[in-house]
Amino acid sequence: MHKEDHLVNRVGWLRAAVLGANDGIVSTASLVMGVASASSPRSEVLLAGVAGLVAGAMSMAAGEYVSVSSQSDTENADLAREKRELDDDPVFEREELAQIYVARGVEISLAREVAGQLMAKDALGAHARDELGISEVVVARPIQAASASAAAFTLGASAPLALVLASPPDMLLWIVAGGSLVFLAALGMLGALAGGADVVKPTVRVAFWGALAMAVTSAIGTLVGTVV
Repeated sequence: MHKEDHLVNRVGWLRAAVLGANDGIVSTASLVMGVASASSPRSEVLLAGVAGLVAGAMSMAAGEYVSVSSQSDTENADLAREKRELDDDPVFEREELAQIYVARGVEISLAREVAGQLMAKDALGAHARDELGISEVVVARPIQAASASAAAFTLGASAPLALVLASPPDMLLWIVAGGSLVFLAALGMLGALAGGADVVKPTVRVAFWGALAMAVTSAIGTLVGTVV
């Protein structure tokens, strides 16, 4: 049989990876430019960037794990309750499932037959999918989300740091800003292509917010450097 590879199957890791890489580029480039705008030497700029990379990667991993674990806990609680209801009153649950199919346009007699056959094979799976909206595609995976976010953040944050190392001191701000925008645009394009979406809108969106973040932190860094 022909097996289709649907793009929605990528939504779990793709969301975490794009978010992590985007955050890594934007936060590290902004931090680097803020410190550099305060007239700090390159060694201090690089130190701040490395510290930001480590802290950001750990924060992304912890944040994703906690948030996705909360989603997983909710899903498991719903599944446990549904299992109890199936044990207590399977007839009512079968009719409830049939009515879901009727609401989608299936004739009542056929809906009851389908509900009965599905519940005979996997009652909890049928109710999880059609009543609760929990399926293999969208189920919460905390470890996967945390790992993808941390790895993506580290990869994204490494790009501005590489630009710092490669830039002459008098051109550091311009090279980091321009290079980071190129990285962000490329990330937007890759995320759109991986998700099967149009590339223009995601690319512009990612580049715009990245440029805004870097501009704001550079202005603050310049102001602080002038005052101090």
